[in-house]
Amino acid sequence: MYHSATVGIAWAFGTNEHVCFMPHVQQRRHHNNNSNNKHQRQQQQQQQLQQRIESTEKAAYRVEHSEIYGRYLVANRELEAGELLIREQPVAIGPCVSCEPVCLGCYCPVGLEATQYRCPGCAFPLCGAKCRGLNRRDGHGANECETFGRQRARAADLLRVGVSPDLVRDLYELVMIVRIVLLRDAEPENYALIRRMESHTEQRRENLTLWQHYEQKVVRRLREEWQLGAEADELHEICGILDVNCFEIGQRGAKARTLYPSAFLLAHDCSPNTSHTDDPESFAIMLRTSRVVRERETLTLSYAYTLQGTLKRRSFIQGGKLFWCQCQRCADPRELGSDCSALVCPVQSCPRGSIRATAPLDQQADWACDRCDHRMSAANLERLLDRINDDLESIDVHNIPALENFLTRYQGVLRPNHYLLLSAKYSLCQIYGRIEGYLLPQMSPEDIARKERYCREFLKIIDLLEPGLTRLRGLIMYELHAPIMILAQLGMQSGRMTRQEFQRRIKEVVKLLEESTHILQMEPPGSSEHEMGLAAADALSKMRG
Repeated sequence: MYHSATVGIAWAFGTNEHVCFMPHVQQRRHHNNNSNNKHQRQQQQQQQLQQRIESTEKAAYRVEHSEIYGRYLVANRELEAGELLIREQPVAIGPCVSCEPVCLGCYCPVGLEATQYRCPGCAFPLCGAKCRGLNRRDGHGANECETFGRQRARAADLLRVGVSPDLVRDLYELVMIVRIVLLRDAEPENYALIRRMESHTEQRRENLTLWQHYEQKVVRRLREEWQLGAEADELHEICGILDVNCFEIGQRGAKARTLYPSAFLLAHDCSPNTSHTDDPESFAIMLRTSRVVRERETLTLSYAYTLQGTLKRRSFIQGGKLFWCQCQRCADPRELGSDCSALVCPVQSCPRGSIRATAPLDQQADWACDRCDHRMSAANLERLLDRINDDLESIDVHNIPALENFLTRYQGVLRPNHYLLLSAKYSLCQIYGRIEGYLLPQMSPEDIARKERYCREFLKIIDLLEPGLTRLRGLIMYELHAPIMILAQLGMQSGRMTRQEFQRRIKEVVKLLEESTHILQMEPPGSSEHEMGLAAADALSKMRG
């Protein structure tokens, strides 16, 4: 489901990760079925989905329903790792809610300068006159162009150099909401499907800050200023549906948010059993199992960044999805063995002590050292993490010395597996060997060994939190193969490595390339990950002669 870029992980991963809303098998979705009519509509939709899903013998999954938790998907049989579960086109798509202007046709970044090409009808910035998304259902169509054109003075004409980032964000947030309202007449079946999605409207109404944001920024603007033919309750419900059910997608620089017909039904777990990607041409979602899934096991995605600490991860989920995650990972102070939230005890006489949550499912509980009596309040801890995160985000992602300095400065504050250090390490894994001055032929053996170490440390955590056929595992395995190969060759040439050790390392390289090829070639053609999968396959072919 939908997310915005928060905390350092998004900065480092350049992620298009999908964020959703449900913790563990027992937790499922927190729905409030406040009316019999709505319950009947959901039951009817469940039956329709069930018929579609079970149209083939022994389908991969089925829809289950709980009066308390709502609808969710479970494995209908044992599923192998890598099975394609869902491939479907978006029922609605639009720009993400951010301060960056994008083309309404293809969702690539655009500028606000006077020279930027604009739509002749509504004046919204476009990437060009031949944008592939013009007059397409998943892009900028005539119906919305006419609607935006009538509001040109209140919309596109305000998008100029020097405009406040908040206004840019507010205007682009309206685009998908308007598109959904227009579906009411243009595509009534899809509009009805969207309206049957969960909105958590009553819970949102109790959150005065959230409710007033949408009341002022969306509802009043569209009804009073734009004179859009939509009721206030309808607009509030659409806002809730987007917050709860949206996927954020994007390839090759494009970024969009989408609603899909059935993928939104996946439950949440902070160590999920599926992964997903999107087609850069069609915006279709492809959702696969990342490991073997037992029959009757709930199918899950992570609604937050997987490589984020529990305190921030749970807060993010509650802010958008209105529930506190209680999955196995969230309940474990050591986060399934990853320990990616642990800090160094600041007491000088306790250098080996680690600060962890005393009660991870209580956001207000103290954090305490495991070797002495030192304690830290959750509020103070969060302020510390925010300060370190701000420091990380201020660093140019291509500045290797600055990233290395960040690791050095905080190694006495954060334990090695802390998610903020992992974020910096992942960036270094990617840019060592790829930027001028640090290309592989230019790197010292010490820098190459450092890249290998960071890759191994990162892979160890991924194997705990995102095991199996996951994109991050494929990417980091590809990054890891090169330093192992180079150092093995240098070791043989210098005589410091035995032939047996050299052969062991070459076998490891082959295994890394085999698995990264398998994982990354499942990504859609045209994506950067698929291209890396092809490169891995080529390297493997050359090694095999």
